[in-house]
Amino acid sequence: MDENAKPPETTTPPTPPPSSPQARFGAEMRRLREAKQWSQAAVAARLGCTQTQVSRLEMAKRTPSKSDAEKLDLIFGHDERNYFVTLYRRITARPGGPRWFMDWVDQIEPYANVLRSWDPLLIPGLLQTESYARHIFSQGPRITFKDVDERVRARMQRQAILDRDEPPMLLCLIDQAVLRQPLGDVAMMREQLMHLVEMAQRPAICVQVVDSQCVAGRLGAFMIAELPHGEPDTIHADSSAEGQITDDPELVASVWNRYESIRLWAYPEHVSLKMITEAGQEWN
Repeated sequence: MDENAKPPETTTPPTPPPSSPQARFGAEMRRLREAKQWSQAAVAARLGCTQTQVSRLEMAKRTPSKSDAEKLDLIFGHDERNYFVTLYRRITARPGGPRWFMDWVDQIEPYANVLRSWDPLLIPGLLQTESYARHIFSQGPRITFKDVDERVRARMQRQAILDRDEPPMLLCLIDQAVLRQPLGDVAMMREQLMHLVEMAQRPAICVQVVDSQCVAGRLGAFMIAELPHGEPDTIHADSSAEGQITDDPELVASVWNRYESIRLWAYPEHVSLKMITEAGQEWN
């Protein structure tokens, strides 16, 4: 018998699409295993299962358990970030937003030392009030009340990083026109702008208003995350269909250059806060 011959395949459940959380779990498991040059059998021994089970996890033909995720975090040294546990939660719980953006929310934003953002159309998500966020999400095409509730809840939970004992430094650039953009009712806009001023009093948060004549900002919103331990900067850039998350050096450098070009059009922080306060008082 040929040693290289493959045994006949047995009937197995269909493999989830590559974009599914289960496929992502398996792909990351395989990537980290190969980076350490371990065999599936070596991981199986550490995980306390069979080589076949490891293979099925990597092929997304077996749903991991919470215990699998916790052990894999320990095996690959990601227990501090709960990397696989977070991926496991994505499998078992419906995300409160687009799947591509949940990668940013789960794996990048909570671990950043510094977050820089540019928003030409809206108040940044991390600084939105619940009523403002609800109004934005409720305008989505064919969105249900349940979906709106889930996304609002996810956004409020996302903001919890700002309440930590050691929050990331948050540096926000906002287009001047956003302050007077009529969204929702007057009370909602006044509440949002006053909340923005209040949050900007925190030592780790800086909000600057950018003159609306800034052409460099017309290409859309983005965020830059500076990560610890020498990890490369990672960017999230919006588009009309799906955002992009990458640490590709050329793309990151391009976004950094755009950020600096926009910042040249920003008013000083104390002037910006006065502008926001005055705009908030006009909403009455």
